Amino acid sequence: MTARPPSVEAVLAAVRPRAEDRDPGAVLAVAREVVAREREQLAAGGEPRGAAALGADVVARLLEFDGAAPTGTGGLGPVINATGVVVHTNLGRAAWPPAAIEAARRAAAGPLLLEMALATGRRGPRLADAEAHLVALTGAEAALVVTNNAAALALGVGLAGRGGGVAVSRGELVEIGGGVRIPEILRRAGVRIVEVGTTNRTRVSDFEAALADPKVRIRVVLRVHPSNFVQTGFVESPDAAALASAAHRHGAVVVDDLGSGALLPTEIVGLAHEPMPRERLGAGADLVTFSGDKLVGGPQAGLIVGRADLIAKLRRDPLARAMRPDKTILAAVAATLALYRGGRAQTEIPVWRMLAAPVDALRARAGKIAAALPGGAAAVVELESTVGGGSTPGETIPSAGLALGDGRGRTADGRAATALLARLRAGEPAVIARIDRDRAVLDLRTVDPADDPRLLAALAAALAG
Repeated sequence: MTARPPSVEAVLAAVRPRAEDRDPGAVLAVAREVVAREREQLAAGGEPRGAAALGADVVARLLEFDGAAPTGTGGLGPVINATGVVVHTNLGRAAWPPAAIEAARRAAAGPLLLEMALATGRRGPRLADAEAHLVALTGAEAALVVTNNAAALALGVGLAGRGGGVAVSRGELVEIGGGVRIPEILRRAGVRIVEVGTTNRTRVSDFEAALADPKVRIRVVLRVHPSNFVQTGFVESPDAAALASAAHRHGAVVVDDLGSGALLPTEIVGLAHEPMPRERLGAGADLVTFSGDKLVGGPQAGLIVGRADLIAKLRRDPLARAMRPDKTILAAVAATLALYRGGRAQTEIPVWRMLAAPVDALRARAGKIAAALPGGAAAVVELESTVGGGSTPGETIPSAGLALGDGRGRTADGRAATALLARLRAGEPAVIARIDRDRAVLDLRTVDPADDPRLLAALAAALAG
């Protein structure tokens, strides 16, 4: 006969002395969840536990809701990114600079002049600092901040009007992270996609043919960053300035989706050149869209820069209200962009610090951690990091880190490398690493040096089992 768990009332009696300041209804709901889970475990053959043990589970769960303890699976507990992917989509993309964190904290803590002009006391622009910084950094006439780059793109192509034609190269109808496809975004924006050229070769003349056809009615020419893939070999793409000139001759608007939108030249960290918003505006683009949480290195946001008349039109679009960020994001975006204007981006923005970290420094850190672990448990190895987030596709950066294992997917005592990664993920803090050549490896380019002691402790615990 299956054992029965203690009653909810018995569990509550064990909890009440430690939950007197909480709403009784909330405590009751958690107690019922814990008892229900215990009932399932007993049905599966688990060992029965008393009311005191279940009461401890209730208190632990309440503390999780307080934010006083990590929430475990699916929660927002601390994570160390040792994958070598600097902008890791699954790990929250860019880590914010301290100035952005503080700006968001201040914005959340109390009232602020979100949409009020201090001089008049009347409604004014919505926290315009971020947009002013974007204008200064890109040379645009105006700027607009929305929730993310997909929203920015949908808003921008909406200038074509309901059912209006948007011309885009077949080679740029890409799928980005999470299975999201550019054609689907365009269709949901209510525009009509006009594909030009071929998958591997598209010329200005292909766009010219579509623009000159009165039946097609092209109102927007769209350029899309290739994101996570690179074409090589027999390929061709239209010159940005020549394409913009052709579009303007036919009265069409050029929207250039840059995705990652570097505000510093990527060559300074040894990467191939990534198109910059200022360059594309200079080449004739009317609007340029890019992300705030990739190479910009701040919070998730969609940044739109370009012609003042078009930006004003986007502001009036009813969808713009559905896409606007809250006060904390706007404040954090403004603080991040201010670091660029103040010449502090390379030293204060974590993404750029990680990209610029010298390999020798990474190698030295790895050596110290390996020396503190049991003999033979870890070795210093040369690795290759990536930017991630669809930025600089196909590019890698030399890096260094730690390898755990014997080259056959096993650690020194025979555990599989995949099992070791699982133990690291289950630790406190969770450590996210990767498999490379059948070894569990930890790339230190994406680990903050301040986290090295915590990483060492997590490694020691995982290896000890």
